[in-house]
Amino acid sequence: MQKIAIITDTTCDLSMETIEKYNIHVLCFRIIYKDREYLDKVEITSQEVYDNLKNEIPGSSMPALQDMEDLYDRLEKEGYTHAIAVTLSTGLSGIYNGLSLVSENHPNIKSFICDSKSISLGEGALVEECAKLVVEGKTFEEIIQAIPSIQKRIHLFFVVGTLEYLKKGGRIGKVSGTIGELLNIKPIISVDDDGKYFTYDKVRGRKQSLNKLMEIAEGILSEKKYKIYMMHGDGEEDAKKVFDKIKIHPNVVSSEFGGCISPVSGVHSGPGLVGLVFVEEP
Repeated sequence: MQKIAIITDTTCDLSMETIEKYNIHVLCFRIIYKDREYLDKVEITSQEVYDNLKNEIPGSSMPALQDMEDLYDRLEKEGYTHAIAVTLSTGLSGIYNGLSLVSENHPNIKSFICDSKSISLGEGALVEECAKLVVEGKTFEEIIQAIPSIQKRIHLFFVVGTLEYLKKGGRIGKVSGTIGELLNIKPIISVDDDGKYFTYDKVRGRKQSLNKLMEIAEGILSEKKYKIYMMHGDGEEDAKKVFDKIKIHPNVVSSEFGGCISPVSGVHSGPGLVGLVFVEEP
């Protein structure tokens, strides 16, 4: 009998309710200031990071290898035979490589480490879909086979208040920067097949960027039925306005306001993020 563990990290932005419902095992990224260090989402909140940005922009690091070892030790003691780990995009972090190494030290647990090629609830939606398959009694092999088709059904788009933080953190990817900022150009950012950010579209000004986000949503929802997730990074008011307009679309089968993104994601995106994730119905 297979006992399958689902592993992810704090950037997945799933609610505590979902994490507990499916017994998802979450590894913590770290927020690093000059004189102190915090476990992402455990010892520091997103709002605390945003409030302190004017004083210091912290660094971040992936979960410690020892944390991964400890998790695997615990899973072995709890009788798990298999593990499926869904991580933040390798285009943005080294967690995939770290978990791959650690899993090899634990041959008693057959592991599949999956690069979500996404972030926030784009990653979280994939985690949740895998967790549902475990509950449905699907085998380890069946879930692994289903992952590519699930990934193809997930689409993520977001806007940020400024590109300054993506640039400072080296997470800018294929998103154009400096000249556009001078002209107040606001890119609508998505994630490509390599898990890196790129400019999906661009407009001038904050209001137009939110309108464009809604326009993109209308286009996507006009064709098929979707579950939608909304998240923000110190941009709750704008996010709620967008969410309230989109969630009533007849092709939205369910909607969830995911709240604020993880502190570590906030460090790299800065204040003003508004994001949407669409999960196409199978």
